[in-house]
Amino acid sequence: MKIVYLIIGGIIYALSYALFLIPHRIVPGGVTGIAMVLHFLFSSPVGIVGIILNIPLFIIAMRVLGISFGIKSVVTIICTYLVIDFFVYSIHITTPTNNEVLAALYGGVLLGLGLGLIFRGGASTGGTDIVGQILNRYTNMSVGMWIMAVDFIVITAAGIATHSIELALLGYLALFLSSKVIDLILEGMDYARAVFVISKDNERITKEIYEKMKRGVTILDGHSAYTKEKRPVIMCVITKRETQIFKSLVQGIDNEAFVILTDVFEVLGRGFRPRI
Repeated sequence: MKIVYLIIGGIIYALSYALFLIPHRIVPGGVTGIAMVLHFLFSSPVGIVGIILNIPLFIIAMRVLGISFGIKSVVTIICTYLVIDFFVYSIHITTPTNNEVLAALYGGVLLGLGLGLIFRGGASTGGTDIVGQILNRYTNMSVGMWIMAVDFIVITAAGIATHSIELALLGYLALFLSSKVIDLILEGMDYARAVFVISKDNERITKEIYEKMKRGVTILDGHSAYTKEKRPVIMCVITKRETQIFKSLVQGIDNEAFVILTDVFEVLGRGFRPRI
């Protein structure tokens, strides 16, 4: 199954550049973004240059992050970058829109979809995600912060190279959209919520959840750190659409109840089925 993710993800990733980003000179960051800047300046092929730029990064990554990390990623990135050049230079694929904003929107979404599938397949496309993981080993900044910092520099450099602030702004938009789609692919839709309730009427609330919402409830043992008294905690998983129903149910029984609601991106095992 993972090889399917890698193949489909690589094709979608390449299409995002060939159809939308390269024709409209929109750079969404990363090593591919650097290859695009060089393409704009010297007409060099994006895919081949991207592979060359990634070679030292993968050598360092294998030394710092382990050999097993790099092997699958090396194969993925070579194939993906070659597909970009195939689409652009061999079959001369053309963009379906002349609108730069639409190109940034669709390019960003396709880019995030492709990257998300590649990450699900257990590989990497190289570039800033490797830089972020390496720099994180030697600094106090998180991987995500380093990736954002490097991408920001690349997009800004692209704006300077193309003499266009608007193209840089569109690059930031494409980067934002791609990151959101990646999160969606990797974490799923926030279709569920976990709720925690501390109340003096926990037995009545539990009964109402069972009877009116048909949801299972788990009681956690808790106690107040200040008073040392026992305070059972009601835990339940509900859908987003049931949020207001749940809040009204609890407030109708105990309007002083302490309630925590948090998004849940994945629920595994028996006992929960989302109701549409």
